[in-house]
Amino acid sequence: MRTLLFDLDGTLTDPFVGIVTSVQYALEKLGRDVPPAKDLAFIIGPPLTETFRQLLNTEDEELILECIRLYRERFTTVGLYENERYEGIIELLQAAKDRGDRLFVCTSKPWVYAEKIIAHFEMDGLFEKTYGCELDMTRGNKVDLLAYLLEQESLDASHCIMIGDRKHDIIAAKENGVESIGVLWGYGSEEEMADCGADTVVSSREELAAHLADTLVA
Repeated sequence: MRTLLFDLDGTLTDPFVGIVTSVQYALEKLGRDVPPAKDLAFIIGPPLTETFRQLLNTEDEELILECIRLYRERFTTVGLYENERYEGIIELLQAAKDRGDRLFVCTSKPWVYAEKIIAHFEMDGLFEKTYGCELDMTRGNKVDLLAYLLEQESLDASHCIMIGDRKHDIIAAKENGVESIGVLWGYGSEEEMADCGADTVVSSREELAAHLADTLVA
């Protein structure tokens, strides 16, 4: 049986408005310069610790955690649902499930938020479970998160595929012996996918659906 592990942001849904606006909110609350939204697309995908370490140009963990706290003030009440499900995703997931694939979400976002988003977009019935970091950022590194998922579900890595739009998804897959598919409708580029060694790269949901249908494993 094959298991498909899906990233959330930039793969299943487009969270740009909610994430970017909440990051701008946190920076403003701290009295820092606030970049325009168009310059912040790069923050979609990485863990928040990495995002704020880069934006604040700091290694001060207390400052980073305070910025995350401020980010969540807005994100948990408003930003969570400033989000759009990508067209064709439900059909792709349903087809995979109908073929007998097992489906899990593997996201750098805290699982308590990810579960709400998955339910909001009526995808909860398609996934067995949503895996993400804890609120204290435990398993915020996707390599660690994917390793934890494989262990908790007693999965054979050789029968799993990690599907995501950023290098963090591909690197986590490679470090854990999992096949990877990079998708180009999110926030990672074709160059990013090539640089981190994605096994396969697809440009559309239709291409991903066709690839998954053609590559079933016993």
